[in-house]
Amino acid sequence: MNALNTALQETAAQETVLSLPKQLKAQLPLSYAHAQQIAEQRKIIQNILEGKDKRLMVITGPCSIHDTASALDYAEKLKQIQTQVSDQIFLVMRAYIEKPRTTVGWKGFLYDPNLDGSADMQLGLEKSRELYLQIIEMGLPIASEILSPMATAYFDDLLAWGAIGARTSESQIHREISSLMPYSIGFKNGTDGSIQIALDAIQSAVNPHQFMGMSQSGLPGMLSSKGNPKAHLILRGSNTGPNYQLAEIEKIKAKVKGEFPALVIDCSHGNSSKNPLMQPEVLHTIVQERQFSNVRGVMLESHLVDGAQKVSCNMTYGQSVTDGCLGWDKTQQLLLETAELLQAAQLQRSA
Repeated sequence: MNALNTALQETAAQETVLSLPKQLKAQLPLSYAHAQQIAEQRKIIQNILEGKDKRLMVITGPCSIHDTASALDYAEKLKQIQTQVSDQIFLVMRAYIEKPRTTVGWKGFLYDPNLDGSADMQLGLEKSRELYLQIIEMGLPIASEILSPMATAYFDDLLAWGAIGARTSESQIHREISSLMPYSIGFKNGTDGSIQIALDAIQSAVNPHQFMGMSQSGLPGMLSSKGNPKAHLILRGSNTGPNYQLAEIEKIKAKVKGEFPALVIDCSHGNSSKNPLMQPEVLHTIVQERQFSNVRGVMLESHLVDGAQKVSCNMTYGQSVTDGCLGWDKTQQLLLETAELLQAAQLQRSA
């Protein structure tokens, strides 16, 4: 019997108790003024997606955050350029704290903030929420990807926009969670290029659901959603090629029965052939064709330094440790050029 107990103990999964969502929110609270700010930003995004606000939403930031100092440096630069482009562009900071993996690898700041495999998720929860609050204090809206459904309860009051990735758009629980969230959520097409996966996800998310999940008290419960009317489509290209061009968008629209959802385009991944330096070319094409494609928003993978690096003891400050990113100088130039192109197009339509 002792041998059996020993064997069971050796094979049992290790458990670490984490703070409850309501505890973390009490520890790192969102002020009333900032809650009102986020509500206004969510409304602006909804208006952009509905075409009431004609600006282009640009979601830009690191592929995934791995360092708070460089993330805050990036946020400060984004804040400074915000006033220069605000007539034509609504900037949202990409602040992803989870990283989806095809097989294995570093899973993101939320899970391993020390980048050493220690997987101190309690620290990850605290540092992630603290970082989000600091970015919010700068006045920037925050975007992130919904990866772990259990993590949503810790940050649902802070995000202005969310995404469901290509590998999870087909997941029932992600569709149900999306129907519950109080902010606009986009669903990406599958890695194989399948659009129907995302369209089905949108249809599911806009409807109410009852499903098992984690309550704010940290207990399992039945969650009831009213549906998310702000669910929309994200085109991210595929393993076989891009789908951001007007011709590709028209092909997709021709296959859709009923009203075509609001459209956001990811300038990275399959649309840039996984080359971050091709993102400006993608965005220029989108802007040129926007009068006909009605694209409402775009996504950029951008950090302080071009490219990507491996996690090591001697890392370049401000360079991604996951997907390659466009450096800040090129990003700034791209945003200014995009604002000028959008303004010129607006004046031409007015004339």
